[in-house]
Amino acid sequence: MKQEDYAKNKETCPSMNNMMMMMVPIVSKVYCSPSEVVLTVRRRPNVVAGGGFVVADCSQRVVFWVDGCGILGKKEEIILRDGEGNALLLIRRKGEIVEALSLTRQWKGYNYDYLGSHHHVFTLKQPNSSCFSDKTPIRISLVSKNTTSYGNFKINGDFPNRSCTIIDSTGHLIAQVGVKEEVEQVMTGKDLYHVKIMGGVDQAFVFGVIAVLDYTYDGSTRC
Repeated sequence: MKQEDYAKNKETCPSMNNMMMMMVPIVSKVYCSPSEVVLTVRRRPNVVAGGGFVVADCSQRVVFWVDGCGILGKKEEIILRDGEGNALLLIRRKGEIVEALSLTRQWKGYNYDYLGSHHHVFTLKQPNSSCFSDKTPIRISLVSKNTTSYGNFKINGDFPNRSCTIIDSTGHLIAQVGVKEEVEQVMTGKDLYHVKIMGGVDQAFVFGVIAVLDYTYDGSTRC
């Protein structure tokens, strides 16, 4: 789906919560809906489709998809694309040698400008398991000069069991990952689940973060 079509259709599936929030683009204002939305994530089989996952709205329109190692042929690299296949975010893990001297494992997300150049947007820091408890939250810091008022973020909960939240620096919920209650018999809760994103939040940014979580916890983006 083209960006202009997405902008027209993102109001076609409104939730009960229509509270307006200030739109704060991180990747693009195109992906900031004024109202809360619920999107469905379906993982692609590694053998058939090369892994990764697809994100669709309530009308089954593909909004985003994520390519990982099975498609790109590179470990620790992920690309978030729009519904038409255009690259929105390139996400890479920082070198392991550097991480060995740090208390965290780091991923950096870069967006693309119209010339195809990369610009650093966010850094996601995961605590090294040898140094911290598994319950220590994952933290995300923004780099874009346009998002300084939005602060930083942290992830609480249990992504492997599809039960976690992303909150901002003021403690407000911006997104929630949860297992879809009714799934096809051939799918598990980890293969088909929903993500609720609050109004005004950049959905492309949220799924860039989820792409890293998927890779980290042995998901469909890994080889």
